[in-house]
Amino acid sequence: MNNQSIKVEIVKQLDRLPYKFQQRVLDFVRVLSKPKGVPGKQLLHLAGTINSEDLQAMTKAIED
Repeated sequence: MNNQSIKVEIVKQLDRLPYKFQQRVLDFVRVLSKPKGVPGKQLLHLAGTINSEDLQAMTKAIED
């Protein structure tokens, strides 16, 4: 399925739902489209705070 066919199928299915369920679907889609997390600018003060031993342990864990 491509992007357009997914949209068409969603609209077809949505049209079959009662209004209250359409509203729930809309609320769900809005939740999915909200960015999660913290903007990087707010984390800059943490740069360099992890010691080298911990960084090596994390690197090894990722590689394993």
